[in-house]
Amino acid sequence: MPGTPPQRNGGPTLREVLLHKGYLRLLLVSALVGIPVSLAAFGFVGLEHELQHWIWESLPKTAGYDRAPWWWPLPALLLAGLLLAPVVTRLPGHGGHVPVDGLGGPPTPPRAVPGVVLAALACLPLGAVLGPEAPLMALGGGLALLAVRSARRAEQPELVAVLGTAGASSAISTIFGSPLVAGVMLIEAAGLGGPRLIALILPSLLASGIGALVFTGFGHWTGLAIGALSLPKLPASGVPDPGDFLWGVPLAAAIALVCVAGQTIGRRVKAFTAADTARTTAARTVLCAVAVGCCLALYALLTDRSPEEAALSGQATLGALAADPAAWPIGALLALVLCKGLGWSIALGSLRGGPIFPAILLGAALGVACAPLPGFGTAPALAVGLAASGAAVTRLPVTSAVLAAALLGGEAAAAMPLLIVATVTAFITAEALRGRPGRAGTAAGVGRAEPSRAEPS
Repeated sequence: MPGTPPQRNGGPTLREVLLHKGYLRLLLVSALVGIPVSLAAFGFVGLEHELQHWIWESLPKTAGYDRAPWWWPLPALLLAGLLLAPVVTRLPGHGGHVPVDGLGGPPTPPRAVPGVVLAALACLPLGAVLGPEAPLMALGGGLALLAVRSARRAEQPELVAVLGTAGASSAISTIFGSPLVAGVMLIEAAGLGGPRLIALILPSLLASGIGALVFTGFGHWTGLAIGALSLPKLPASGVPDPGDFLWGVPLAAAIALVCVAGQTIGRRVKAFTAADTARTTAARTVLCAVAVGCCLALYALLTDRSPEEAALSGQATLGALAADPAAWPIGALLALVLCKGLGWSIALGSLRGGPIFPAILLGAALGVACAPLPGFGTAPALAVGLAASGAAVTRLPVTSAVLAAALLGGEAAAAMPLLIVATVTAFITAEALRGRPGRAGTAAGVGRAEPSRAEPS
């Protein structure tokens, strides 16, 4: 660990690590890094949100439609594929790693950051069924490394890991609704223990807290929406009863099955797009983007609802679903799981973005669809969906439980036993379905994803 005292037998104590002047300098750098990284993240998320609003709401109204017509995703995703293809095949870093690989991997080098930003802005506003978390982490990590000279990065690889992780934590701290979620994600994904764990987590927590403060302040000052994952309104809930657990356990297992199936398809799509030549990769990337658009158009045709509900990361749709579950017929919810789930699966292996946010919407939709079962209810079904989908996709059960609790807010205390049971059930089911270790990729946590062709080197 950079900035730690020389090790004796058994390593340095926690007090020695925390009071060492090198480590105190690292904390100061992490705090300072959180300010520019959070400003850059705010600009990225604000721009992405404004583009999304213009493409899916303002532009259809300008064209004379009350909402985006069923065919709207087809040209939108075609354009996304055409814009993404040259970024993936020509720019350093290939636009970031493929989403099916999770959120991990080595810190993004600064020279790859422009490609990551361009790829995300080409995909996310135009309707790719992915979230902003992976590009934000890459942006934060790459910018944080700018604080260290390239020669020093080569000499101290551990410093690269710590600052890269701190920058990534600062960037995603608010998009998950709480800096605590980013901190817990790092703790669980690091797989470390003892003083080294504390020494690694403190810079990231400090950068996350400062990043959240700057993020929130700029949001109030500018009036721009940042699109943080949140549920402003929730169905009322009480203490879980035996019926909630009776239905919640198999529901969590079913959600894990859906998520693992999506990731399996995503890995096959990734193998399909990873062609020997750049021209073939570009053509297959565009083809996959159009296939995602077809899934979104199919949802609109099946339900006579806006394709925007199935497109994008799902943050807005999740909020609408939680606020008024009765407005969603069971058929529409199942169509959302089918069409958005298939689009998400294809996007996981071909486009650029994060895997978590759409999966959470899929889990919530499947949960609400099961809410009318005898002895169940909307509130416990939604809680199971939030917790189970996160655990199945990220393979970080504690992070998933904390994220679900943060989304549920004041309702989380009563639902906590059900959240934990759903998280554990989904996690074990997903691991059993994946089979051999490494067969289905790695966790969405920091530093655990295997390198891929599309990852920055």
